[in-house]
Amino acid sequence: MTACLAFLVSFALTLVLGHYVLEELRKLHAGQEIRADGPTWHAKKSGTPTMGGIMFIMGTAVAVFAFGLPYMRAGVFVHLYILLFALGFGAIGFVDDFQKVRHHRNEGLTARQKLLLQLAASVIFLTIMRHEGFLKNTVYVPGMDISFSLNWYVYLFFAAFVIVGCVNSVNLTDGVDGLAATVTLVVMGFFAAVALTWNPDGVQGLFPAAMAGGLTAFLFYNAHPAVVFMGDTGSLFLGGAVAALAFAMDMPLVLLPVGIVYIAETMSDIIQVGYFKATHGKRIFKMAPLHHHLELSGWSEWKVVGVFSGLTAVCCLVAYMAVRNRYGA
Repeated sequence: MTACLAFLVSFALTLVLGHYVLEELRKLHAGQEIRADGPTWHAKKSGTPTMGGIMFIMGTAVAVFAFGLPYMRAGVFVHLYILLFALGFGAIGFVDDFQKVRHHRNEGLTARQKLLLQLAASVIFLTIMRHEGFLKNTVYVPGMDISFSLNWYVYLFFAAFVIVGCVNSVNLTDGVDGLAATVTLVVMGFFAAVALTWNPDGVQGLFPAAMAGGLTAFLFYNAHPAVVFMGDTGSLFLGGAVAALAFAMDMPLVLLPVGIVYIAETMSDIIQVGYFKATHGKRIFKMAPLHHHLELSGWSEWKVVGVFSGLTAVCCLVAYMAVRNRYGA
């Protein structure tokens, strides 16, 4: 019941606050600068307000804090740690977006600056979670119901690498109207389902349910044709949320199936760049990441979002079947 209420409150708040956030972004002339090397038809999106992720961040944060208050009074703070971690990445994205808007270009923080900030946030989160007893230096293998232990420092390196990779993969997926929001909405549904299977009356399902509500409302503004983009503010927040949930539920390897789209997008970019350099100018894809290749192959934005979300839903179902014995009653 708490998770359902969190979903509804987050949805309502995001939907209502979105109108005011959008107006303020327009007043600030916080328009997105479109990449010059992107699909030519994306040029018409130039000037669309960005940093719209503030909408669902606010809706999610209020719902999580409000419905999580009884748990915090009882000394349980895991949902708050997840929220704060995601907010940390959202803050990094906000600084990046602000730099882009301020200088009217499609570049904000340098890659080195973002990496260092993301690594710092990851290490702080992992250390706190371990100190509070929510995280162990073991790796659970979904579907096989086995776990193996790692030295803590080896685990810390592995976990930080996974988190930073996940966050930036989600960020890379945000290149088509509604894509990152819809795919991540499905992933949040997975985490909520696992949490409710694990403990129907527990706090574990609070954050993913609230996040799902916020994203559902955000799609009223972000679905094609989008009137606002989430920006790095939103996409880094989403990446932080996905990674934090995987580690808070002690199953980081589940990111492989549920994050199949994120991984495909990232690998297409890595392959494209690597092949381009190795062959001195040749390309495998018409354009990277993968969603742009499909657009140039004739896919509409609606089709990209539909297929990628459907694929994510199938993989999330498989992942749920693989972990339900561990988290079942």
